[in-house]
Amino acid sequence: MNVICYSSFTFGYLNRARVLFSSVKRFHPDWHCVALITDVPPPGFQWRDDEPIDEIVYAKDLGIENFESWLFKLDVIEVCTAVKGPYLLQACKGKADAVIYLDPDTCLFNSLDPLTEELKRSEIVITPHQTHPDEERSAIIDNEITSLKTGIYNLGFLAVRTTGEGLRMAQWWSDRLLEFCHDDIPNGLFVDQRWCDHVPSFFDNVKILKDPGYNVASWNLSHRTVDIDHGGMARVNGVPLRFWHFTKLGPLGDVMTKRYALDNFPVYELWAWYRDQVALATGTDVPQGYWAFGVYDDGVAISKDQRVLYRHRKDLQEAFPNPYASGEGTLQSWLSNEGVA
Repeated sequence: MNVICYSSFTFGYLNRARVLFSSVKRFHPDWHCVALITDVPPPGFQWRDDEPIDEIVYAKDLGIENFESWLFKLDVIEVCTAVKGPYLLQACKGKADAVIYLDPDTCLFNSLDPLTEELKRSEIVITPHQTHPDEERSAIIDNEITSLKTGIYNLGFLAVRTTGEGLRMAQWWSDRLLEFCHDDIPNGLFVDQRWCDHVPSFFDNVKILKDPGYNVASWNLSHRTVDIDHGGMARVNGVPLRFWHFTKLGPLGDVMTKRYALDNFPVYELWAWYRDQVALATGTDVPQGYWAFGVYDDGVAISKDQRVLYRHRKDLQEAFPNPYASGEGTLQSWLSNEGVA
């Protein structure tokens, strides 16, 4: 099966993406790994000779109409999830048999051959955040209620066949994300995820993958026990660990992991290993937290309130088609005069 595996990120997450794609190449050297980047390389940046990436696609080259105006309406999380749909659609119209999306902070620990076999039977594969109900009240709040807000399925992973229902889903998802990929929970939106609550109803031949070895993360650790055998094979509830979602690397991730891993010590071993791998993949040529589109041309940070105002004001979009510009007569100047911080 001809497979494209892609991930969407900024240069600030390149270190994690390197770890992901290295793990993909370890188990699937024939897969075509694509880095979908919504960013501009930092000054002085140089790609490494041994990058585990086959192709680099910049979001500006996806053919999104009025790209700079469209981009300004979204924060970094919104935009990195929004471009996933247009790229998926583009990839489905190419020569691949299947397209697999993985978040940059995921990592493979075993072959995904069972997944590609599943794609011979199913046309869309998604994983739910939880596969078992929680019992503790705190876990219900952390896991089940959070999923009601952010989406039943975790879109750190998605796999589709490039024809039939997979292609139809890619077209629908692309259309929705181009206009409605917003972090706006009060109005029923959470970037790309809440949209996919519709997938099992809108499309046929959908596989809801409940294998505990896939997409392991803090939100399902309350029902998943990890062990590592003498040969170094990691297992989850007795089945091979396929991939882990190392979400929120840092203090918040540590808190949630400790809350649900408890004394399941192999979990901490995996996290320690992952931290080491990310550190090794981190170069000095990418400033921490870097995102070229997070600032105006003069380097002043763009606030979320400024983006949301521009998103809802057609008159501002028409008056300032390049909202990143600085100086007199620009959106930045207008916002400053209006007191919009």
